[in-house]
Formats: sequence, structure tokens, C-alpha cells
Amino acid sequence: MHLYLVRHPRPIVAANTCYGSTDLAVAAEELALARASLLPVLPKKAMLFSSPLRRCTELSVSLAETLDCPTPTYDKRLAEMHFGDWEMQSWDDIPRASVNAWSNDMVDYQPGGGESVLQVAQRVRAFRDELTELNIEHAIVICHAGIIRLLAACEHGLSVPEMALYAAQKPHKIRYGELLVVDC
Repeated sequence: MHLYLVRHPRPIVAANTCYGSTDLAVAAEELALARASLLPVLPKKAMLFSSPLRRCTELSVSLAETLDCPTPTYDKRLAEMHFGDWEMQSWDDIPRASVNAWSNDMVDYQPGGGESVLQVAQRVRAFRDELTELNIEHAIVICHAGIIRLLAACEHGLSVPEMALYAAQKPHKIRYGELLVVDC
């Protein structure tokens, strides 16, 4: 299976804001830029899966229509990590001690009382395992940088805790609208 992992376009949110699972819109021009760069490289008639968050659904609907894909499947397991009380806070306003606590335990700590990376890894692995059982040639997944890092970690044959640690330690360099292709 060829897995086409696409990060959503830049959402409408102030810079330096923690916005994990917050449902944010995308400006029309950002959506158009992402769509234009992706259309030439994505397969037609592929199965399309998406996070249910607006910044992903807007792109998935647009791509599905043009690529003649079936209706996108929205899966809450593809939503970005929930940061609890940190959601929509400026990173500068989150107590340094809390950020340090997360840095010291990237896998199990639950930032803001939300999800841990391990919890997110468990739901992403469940999605990935079900996707594998579908036995399809191409799948497009519109989601978030954290989810992309975890899906990519699946391909290394790691256990769920190892997958969470791998993704947590990997520096974030996935641009908005970027495509990563993984051959499974």
C-alpha cells in the first residue's frame, strides 16, 4: 500500500498558540495553495481518510471531488493531540514548570490534563492496523503533524510505546500542506 500523508493547510490562529485538537478553519487562499500543490502528485480514485477537524475536512472534501475519490472517511483517531487546558493558550502563558514536566516525560505526561503521546499513539496504531486490513493500493490521509509522525513511526515495526517515544523525540519539520509518501 502507498500511504499519502498530508498535513493540513495553515489554520487561522495567532502565532505561538497551542491549538492541538481545537477545531480551526483555514483561509481560502491557504486551502487553494495546498490543493494546487497536491493535485498533481496524489493518486486518483484513492481511498481518502481525514481527521474530523475543519482544517483537514476542508482540504479532504476539495481533493476528493477533483481526484474522483470516494467520500472521505472522517476518523477521530486522526485528530491532533488534545492539550487540555493548554488549548488556545499562548505557549508563553503556559507555566514553564508544566512545559518542563512534559519535556521530562514526553510519552506519558498529559499536557494541560489532555492526552499523552502514548494515548495518541494507541489510537493512531489502531487506525493504521485497520487500514492495513483493507488491503488497498493507495490511501490518502489528511491529518496533523503529530499524527503523521506517529503513522511514519508505525512503519519501523515499533511497539506502541516505542512509536510514541520515536514520534515525541523527532523534531517537528512537517510544513503545512506537505506530503509524505510511505510505502507499506
